[in-house]
Amino acid sequence: MEKNKKEKLLKNSAFTVLGIGGIFATYFLARALQGTMGMGIETVPETDEVAIIAEIVDESSLESSASTSAPAPASAPVAAMTEEEIFSVFAGARNEPAPEENNGEADVVSQLYDTPIDFSALWAVNEHVYAWISVPGTIIDYPVLQHPTDDTRYLNYNIDGSYGLPGCIYTEKMNATDFSDPHTVIYGHNMRNGTMFAKLHEFRKSDFFEANRDVIIYLPDREIRYRIFAAYVYDDRHLMYSFDFKNPDVYSAYLKAIFDIRDISANIDKEMEITKEDKIITLVTCISGQDDKRLLVQAVLID
Repeated sequence: MEKNKKEKLLKNSAFTVLGIGGIFATYFLARALQGTMGMGIETVPETDEVAIIAEIVDESSLESSASTSAPAPASAPVAAMTEEEIFSVFAGARNEPAPEENNGEADVVSQLYDTPIDFSALWAVNEHVYAWISVPGTIIDYPVLQHPTDDTRYLNYNIDGSYGLPGCIYTEKMNATDFSDPHTVIYGHNMRNGTMFAKLHEFRKSDFFEANRDVIIYLPDREIRYRIFAAYVYDDRHLMYSFDFKNPDVYSAYLKAIFDIRDISANIDKEMEITKEDKIITLVTCISGQDDKRLLVQAVLID
């Protein structure tokens, strides 16, 4: 009988140890799975972080992954505006320039710039608005934002501070907000309803590319004009992390690589000469169904 008691005691102890071990194993397995499922940028290995930060997802992919994607952060405010109201703010900030009066007097060479954008109205909604982008021939006509600390903020947040679509047109803090860098990269969603940067895909058509080549950036004190010279599909690497554009040799080699592209689907004006002395902008959006690809539309400063 004493032997049976000892056997029973040993058996119970074994189950207890196994039970505690199972709890620890489950805990560490859950932590490991959390890291591999992309629960946040912090849990992603450093080698993959560039692609995660650079990712610009389109509306269709967000909808298809809605059941598995992470919910809005607890700190994210409830939407203060509907999508229609957000676009109404954009439309209201666009002023038509007043007609110029000619009273016969000599033109004044130096005049204060009269911006067609009501930046004060935009700043009342979000202080991170610093510019406005317009691409004639498309409906792209939106404010440009840059968050001072969080580069991906406006990938997932609207101009009113709410979490979700359509997000904002934005740049990252690696780029100056006066467009003085050799290369400025501007991001925007490829929205299914055709808004934001969806219409960049029109530049994949040769006839559209030839007929619509202007990009205008409005700042509070001036406007900057660019000429589109390239539109092509690229991989999803983060351009600003991948190339040191402030190094003239690197920048020159990068420009040469663009004009060396032999992809038949790419539209590149190879008659334009662009050197390391020029400044360019790249408009980036994603391609539906191709998570590892991006559409780049690039333009060079002309004025």
